[in-house]
Amino acid sequence: MIAVIIRIALRYGAGVLVARGLLGADDASTFSADPDIQMALETGLGLAIAGAAEWWHLLARRFGWEH
Repeated sequence: MIAVIIRIALRYGAGVLVARGLLGADDASTFSADPDIQMALETGLGLAIAGAAEWWHLLARRFGWEH
């Protein structure tokens, strides 16, 4: 399910970049349809969320928020 959401987000993001002229139409279709790019984005997003959660936990322990 997350891959579908990522694919939709990539298509909208690529559309915005094409509309602004920052990315060509061919590059945008490759960007939004390539499963390797989707996998890399899913992995990066997962790592970012996990890092944010760990950072929040560290702050909670340091400042006594976990009780």
